[in-house]
Amino acid sequence: MFSNNRKRSTELLRLIDLDFSMTFSLLDIPPVSEYEMYIKSFGNANTKQAYVQCNEDNADRSIQTEEVEICEKWTQHPPEYNRACGDPNFSHDAQDKSRIDLLLDSQCLMSFLRTASQRLVVLLDPTQVMVVLLEEDQAEKKSLRKLKTQTDSLSFTDGSLQLNTKFPFLLGRQISLVQFSEVQKHIMLSVHMPSSKASTINLDSCTIICVWNIWEPSTPQKILIYESEVQCCCFSPGKSTLVFAGTLVGSVVLWDLREFASNHYRLKIGDYEWTFRHPTFSTDAVMSGSGHVSPVSSIEVVPSFVAGGPRPEVPLLASEEESSGLSFQLASLDESGILNFWVVVELPKGNEAGSPTDLGLRPGGRVKLLHSSSLLTVPRPSLKEAAKTRPFQTLLLKYHPTDSNHFFIGTNLGLVRHGTSHGLKAPPQFYKSQEVEERTVDINSIHFSPFRPNLFLVGCADGSIRMHAVSHNQPVAEWMTSTSGEAVISLQWTQTRPAVFCVLDAASNLHIWDMLKDDGQPVMTETFRADRVTAMAVFGDSGQQNTYSGIVLAHESGNIELQYFTQSLTLPNPAEEGKLESLMTEAF
Repeated sequence: MFSNNRKRSTELLRLIDLDFSMTFSLLDIPPVSEYEMYIKSFGNANTKQAYVQCNEDNADRSIQTEEVEICEKWTQHPPEYNRACGDPNFSHDAQDKSRIDLLLDSQCLMSFLRTASQRLVVLLDPTQVMVVLLEEDQAEKKSLRKLKTQTDSLSFTDGSLQLNTKFPFLLGRQISLVQFSEVQKHIMLSVHMPSSKASTINLDSCTIICVWNIWEPSTPQKILIYESEVQCCCFSPGKSTLVFAGTLVGSVVLWDLREFASNHYRLKIGDYEWTFRHPTFSTDAVMSGSGHVSPVSSIEVVPSFVAGGPRPEVPLLASEEESSGLSFQLASLDESGILNFWVVVELPKGNEAGSPTDLGLRPGGRVKLLHSSSLLTVPRPSLKEAAKTRPFQTLLLKYHPTDSNHFFIGTNLGLVRHGTSHGLKAPPQFYKSQEVEERTVDINSIHFSPFRPNLFLVGCADGSIRMHAVSHNQPVAEWMTSTSGEAVISLQWTQTRPAVFCVLDAASNLHIWDMLKDDGQPVMTETFRADRVTAMAVFGDSGQQNTYSGIVLAHESGNIELQYFTQSLTLPNPAEEGKLESLMTEAF
């Protein structure tokens, strides 16, 4: 058996043989040159190793740019808000300690002080009334003494009162608008434009709005500021707790007058500290998709009719319980003809930290605007020919006093557009002049009669005045030359006589119309040359036939005067209604 296996293995070994066709070099050392041999033998002579540097010990780094210096900065919105604090000069430990010290019982203390101050105001009301009466009497006597010569020369006044505007932050500012509350007849606002003269007060580029109680002429009740130019303003319906404004940059802003003064910017000027209120809500850059892209030319509260409305003698600021739950509609019109509708909503509670969703709402604010809808108010095809010669603009918005569905828009083509917010279109579509040729003039003023809501006045830039009835496109009456061609700046019906209205023109002439005496021209005209009149507003109460009736005149110097009408312009005459009716009968 063993021999057989050996024989088999021998035969197999003959078949298996190693292949020597491939060779590999295991070591290849080139010859050493004489120089390398010399360096190897003598190059390290007289040297020794002193230090070994590893990459972990290499603390240096090379950069190609200079190192950026940084420091800690704080920011807050709004910038004048005093709830946030921070200073890069303080250490973090000092900041943390300051925060802890400030937070200790601060909220409880603030709540107590606010409640106590409100109770104190209530307790001091009788004293305040006496102070107001004494102040009013003293101011009236002083004004009458100071303006005696001027009052004697004005044929339509029976006395005057001057509001105190001699404040550093109002100097050098022209007044573009004065307006009264529809309900609280003693509350008015004045819009003071940005100043072109530099001053030490950093408010020159801001518009300042002063809210006045004309029974307290010594100082404004509230001072509102905005960073851009304000074009138009209005009060909230009912109590004057909110002020709305449209701006040159296309924003709609509001101020809540009920907010505590401690939440707003304070500035000490001389010996007095003033509180300047920034807007509670603004559409600046936060409603780019639904807001205005053109300057806002007019802003109006959409009328709503609630039985048993508030009395006009209510105080300027209502208590929290009386004024909570505000909700109504606001309309804003821009120059391109876009009419936006907003819903004014009051929140149950303000968030001191600010809202992450309502970016236009001031931290702690409780009133905001919600965009409801938009409407293109002017059909472009119908004005195609007129638009060829002049770019179309919408300048004024007014609502019918007794029907919130109907709105009236003054244009720069001499036409007043009539539209409806919803439902079918109502005729007439336009109100125009009696002239055959269309005149492309600006409509500068529209005012509805407080006694006959279907009558309204229109003042134009060419000096013409029209009286329209809502039901007819042609005017009831038209006066072409009453201002000698001077542009009508403003016109308003008086509040106590149906046939009397006032007109202010660009030459600072004030025209008093009494259609019962003369329906063809003004019965009185007064010219203010020394100190031009830039704005005017009529005040009074149509429900009370008393001496509380007159006109406010804003002068170029910044002075604001209240001129009280004489009895002949205040006491109504039963024949006035018949006179207006006869004018309408003759026209139609």
